Amino acid sequence: MTEPALAYLQDDLAAAGFLLLGGFRPSPGDGVPDITGGAIAQSLLLIGSTGPSLWPQFTSSREFQDGTPHPMDRYAKQELSRLATVHGLDVLFPFEGPPYFPFQQWALKCGGFSQSPLGVLAHETYGPWTGFRAAFLSAAAVVDQGPPANAGPCETCRDKPCLNACPVNAISVETGYDVPACKGHLQESSEIACWSGCLARHACPFGEDHKPHPDNARFHMSSFIGL
Repeated sequence: MTEPALAYLQDDLAAAGFLLLGGFRPSPGDGVPDITGGAIAQSLLLIGSTGPSLWPQFTSSREFQDGTPHPMDRYAKQELSRLATVHGLDVLFPFEGPPYFPFQQWALKCGGFSQSPLGVLAHETYGPWTGFRAAFLSAAAVVDQGPPANAGPCETCRDKPCLNACPVNAISVETGYDVPACKGHLQESSEIACWSGCLARHACPFGEDHKPHPDNARFHMSSFIGL
């Protein structure tokens, strides 16, 4: 894949609501499988979504409207499998397995991400609002070997306002993320502020321009508690 071809890929991803988050040259310890046919993957391209960009395309899709489970995963698989075929790439998804692939580890290798106190990764540009949707594998070296990837924002964030924003104290450095407390609070009422998106994520000073559409946030919260 040449540099112009990579630009075409980015344009096609954007048209479907996705974006290229970064890439790296895999090493043996990265858990990246061989490409179909046995070729070694020379590049991994991490594909995701962030902010409100995916919501219009997704809500107009057949997968959103047909009423069957896991519409977001099905939309991502449909569109990204199609684009992988068009661009001659293999594709892996985080929701298919076993084996389940280490998408967070791959994101850290791409640069710009750090592990946040919330459990999710935070990005220097997108904050905690990134969803990992797929990884494309290429038999060509389309990304530079380069120096070690730059770290994300959490290590240098002194105030860490995310730690004090949860109304039920479900976020703790010592004990991690209390999922039952979070779900229980959401189930109390569909009108509480958390339905607009996790308040701890909203408190993050990074990614202000990439927060999700309110309907998108409510959709993900509904999926989270199994509605």
